[in-house]
Amino acid sequence: MHAWSRTALVPALLALLAGLTCSPQAVAHQEPAERPVSSAAASGTFRNPLNTGPDPFLTYANGAYHLTTTQGDSIRMWSSPSLATLLDADPKTVWTDTESSRNQHIWAPEFYRFSNHWYLYYTADDGTDDHHRLFVLESAGDDPTGPYHFKAKLTPPNHTGDFAIDPGILRHDGKLYLAYSGINRYQHNGLNIAPMSNPYTVSGDAVAIDAAGGCPEVREGPEFLNRNGRTWMTYSTCDTGKPDYQVWMMSLPDNADPLVPGNWKQHSGPVFSRADARGVFGPGHHAFFTSPDGTEDWLVYHAKTTSTNTYTNRTTRAQKISWNADGSPNLGTPLAMGATQNLPSGDPGSGNYWINDDGRSSGVGGVTYSGTWNSGTGCAAQCFWSDDHWSDRAGNSATFTFTGTRIALLSVQDTGNGIAAISVDGGPEQRVDFYGAIRTGETLQYLSPRLADGPHTLRVRVTGEHSTASAGSFISVDRAEVYRD
Repeated sequence: MHAWSRTALVPALLALLAGLTCSPQAVAHQEPAERPVSSAAASGTFRNPLNTGPDPFLTYANGAYHLTTTQGDSIRMWSSPSLATLLDADPKTVWTDTESSRNQHIWAPEFYRFSNHWYLYYTADDGTDDHHRLFVLESAGDDPTGPYHFKAKLTPPNHTGDFAIDPGILRHDGKLYLAYSGINRYQHNGLNIAPMSNPYTVSGDAVAIDAAGGCPEVREGPEFLNRNGRTWMTYSTCDTGKPDYQVWMMSLPDNADPLVPGNWKQHSGPVFSRADARGVFGPGHHAFFTSPDGTEDWLVYHAKTTSTNTYTNRTTRAQKISWNADGSPNLGTPLAMGATQNLPSGDPGSGNYWINDDGRSSGVGGVTYSGTWNSGTGCAAQCFWSDDHWSDRAGNSATFTFTGTRIALLSVQDTGNGIAAISVDGGPEQRVDFYGAIRTGETLQYLSPRLADGPHTLRVRVTGEHSTASAGSFISVDRAEVYRD
């Protein structure tokens, strides 16, 4: 479920102390060791996250990637010619609504192209969760970023007054079907499929699909792949706040009716789930997209860097998938946050590169420290290269030198973190709070303004101050991502 108002659990002080006590014996990322490379070589790679929001949907069209995530009060879209620069992209608000029955809790938008128009599907309510219903917008032209106008409410006749979320479109044997999560005899959030006569009209009753999932409460976010004579329906199970939120799968033969539940064959066990050694928890609410040249299949999904049951810290990530010998998709194992991956085939690249807290860099620049900082590998899978620096001494500073147009800082948020003063090229300082009610790793702390392409400095100063909620004033330094777009 996509709850936004649940109360987060505050981790115990012992967890804070354990996180701040670094040990060289701690478990590190189970990833191949990276080696510093030139910025030219780094232009063909990227690192997650792609976005700080959950419930992603992504497609490549008109020379760019387009991404939506759940924002709550509107629908925003990020567009970029390279996957590597989506985190750096500025969002465009493509939809807001004044109609009170559908202008709150706007979740899980997805968009598809039919007959030179784009149709954007989403769920929204009037402020009450059980009033969530499904809606669709239509673009004025052939541009996924809009403008859009409201087209229709999507309501199967047998579920006119029922809770419904996570609309997705199944294209099967030349026909369209609405798949979604809603009330049925199996779950409050169960899988349903209804026929459509066109992209904005439901033309018959929904049928319930009895899908397995390893836990009783949720079947949501249905997505589809068609290959090797079958349609593969993947979906998320368990409450999305749990670290065990995961992806399961069913399949349907070509020429079989998707409205006959018995035609769907259940795959045994999850196909994408938590990877504790890599610091990945609750991977799910996903979608599929193809590389710009159409030769590769990719997965976009959200996941967390904490095993705490929480709806916060769900960030958007992507990785390439493969296909098994039996024709089924192989989603693989979630990669650690920050793992360097090759860009999708046909992606033009961006020149992005990373700077690690120990000064290593895959491009031009590094980081130096004034004062005494702690450093070590106790943060393990929650940190880039499994190490970080931290200090609570007022006046201590870390200074990044880099060449590019923008820089992002990612590091641990925690209950003992305080307020940093950050400045670019010696300019005015901006106060940034590194505190988090739940300890999370590689969290986006700061994204600089856009700069002229060239050499720059960024200074992170420890103020020794903290909010009333925090137990300390620590500032952590882990990874910087440099952009050259």
